[in-house]
Amino acid sequence: MNDHILRVYDSVLGLLSGEANPTPLVRLTRTVPFRHTAVYAKLEWYNPFGSIKDRIAANLLADAEGRGLIAPHRQKLVEPTSGNTGLGLAMMANMREHEVHTPLSNRIPLEKRAVLRLFGADVIELDDELCPAPGAPEGAIAKAREMARRPGFHMLDQYRNEANPESHYRTTGPEIWKQTREKITHFVAGLGTCGTITGTGRFLKEKNKAIQVMGVHPAEGHDIPGVRSLVQLRQTELFKPDEYDRLIEISNDEAYALCLRLIREESLIAGPSSGMALAGALAMVPDEPGYVAVVMFPDNIFKYASSMMRHFPEVFPGVEAGSAPGAQRAAARYNEMVTIARSSRDTVSIEEARALMDRGAKVIDVRPARSYAAGHLPGAVNIPLRDLAMSPDLPGDLDRPIVTVCDRGNISTDGMLALKAMGYSNVKNLNVGTEGWLRAGLPTEP
Repeated sequence: MNDHILRVYDSVLGLLSGEANPTPLVRLTRTVPFRHTAVYAKLEWYNPFGSIKDRIAANLLADAEGRGLIAPHRQKLVEPTSGNTGLGLAMMANMREHEVHTPLSNRIPLEKRAVLRLFGADVIELDDELCPAPGAPEGAIAKAREMARRPGFHMLDQYRNEANPESHYRTTGPEIWKQTREKITHFVAGLGTCGTITGTGRFLKEKNKAIQVMGVHPAEGHDIPGVRSLVQLRQTELFKPDEYDRLIEISNDEAYALCLRLIREESLIAGPSSGMALAGALAMVPDEPGYVAVVMFPDNIFKYASSMMRHFPEVFPGVEAGSAPGAQRAAARYNEMVTIARSSRDTVSIEEARALMDRGAKVIDVRPARSYAAGHLPGAVNIPLRDLAMSPDLPGDLDRPIVTVCDRGNISTDGMLALKAMGYSNVKNLNVGTEGWLRAGLPTEP
């Protein structure tokens, strides 16, 4: 028996939020400069596994089981994630004895990756954007879809599945409508998969078309986990800008500064995306009598200590501005080196690559075998990046010209740098990859 009044439950899943068991609304006073508009934070870390994504994970599983797409027990699941969906999914899967495999970016905070492993997920780290990009053929989403084609695997697909916004239409929207006594005038959410803003916004608009639904996104190249820049949002299927009243971009500095203020002034353990969402709300919502704004706070600060270290080194003795502990500092230096390499003379155009090939350059395709088999440059040999150091197919002549290739020129930059580190003196990287090669109308081989 689940009793929300006594807080007694048959299992931890009874704590999942809904209209009868909502996550809290807390009015903000010290970080909000308004005289009239009431601004409330919806604290989503009160979900059983610590974030707003518990709602999505629960509904994705229920939907897939209800439609017979997965077995109720011992199913192999794969889901790309920026952390929180994977965390909720892993814990709910434990109750069902499912296996969960989570391809994700190695730029996701170490804390999240560590907890995912503790929760029992098979974490597959990839060189990808901070929040997986649906259009990136080399990234976490592509890896998950490739795994989902294997026998016995199923991908729930939070980036396309309508069960994602439906979870918020069924729970978040009704909670807010009831908690504000039907007085909400503005709803504000950060944009990631866009399930929150789309599902909640649909419910609230059905109740009152005058309610303003507002989205907040970060700048390109941001450092705010779990949210997407406008460029990436245009690649997602659940991003429905026609259904929103307004969008705004918030910088890293604005988001992190307000995050710290929320912690120290409101005593709320809010994470960086909460700071971003509130910054957007303060910029978009007018200060008028009778206005009631609800801002989604997706999760708490405890998964983001390394991110806070980069932005507030003065709080952490011995940490330099923009730095991170140990391996993260090394990774940051390497990423900087890769960025420089992509704009150097060692990255060549199609015309330059063809001239090198005509002169006998060896073309090395560093993509996985499946991608290579789908189509590659004429004469290219496949040596996946992870096998590069030990491959017998590398030239014996360290001075032989080599051109490295992948889909878009990202992974092949790593390949070029690795080969140079191995002593090859004449290595170039094709800047546009096989995708650019095809766009130019040039032939490939199967």
